[in-house]
Amino acid sequence: QVQLVESGGGSVQDGGSLRLSCAASGNIASRVCMGWFRQAPGNERERVAAIDDDGSTASANSVKGRFTISKDNAKNTLYLQMNSLKPEDTAMYYCAARPFSCTWGPLAPTNFPFWGQGTQVTVSS
Repeated sequence: QVQLVESGGGSVQDGGSLRLSCAASGNIASRVCMGWFRQAPGNERERVAAIDDDGSTASANSVKGRFTISKDNAKNTLYLQMNSLKPEDTAMYYCAARPFSCTWGPLAPTNFPFWGQGTQVTVSS
């Protein structure tokens, strides 16, 4: 089993920055690929960024150049640095993990068995 706890959400103005954290515990073999997803009211959950066990990353086109995913293995923590935030980034942000590589199949929410409870990000114009 894997436990994931997000933190760092909040309210910022257009153009602001936030850093989300996800503290992970449990079976390390179950979190080979980790990712950040978000879901706005009325929308489907979408992938924001993912990072593989070897450190390789993949980001959605909508956040490229603005968001950076990283991890600290010593602290068992996943991060999402979000810069140049826009109102359309407003959503609940979730941390997720799966026990196989990010390159093995789509990075769809249904392919991630472990989830955190989410942290709200609100960007006002």
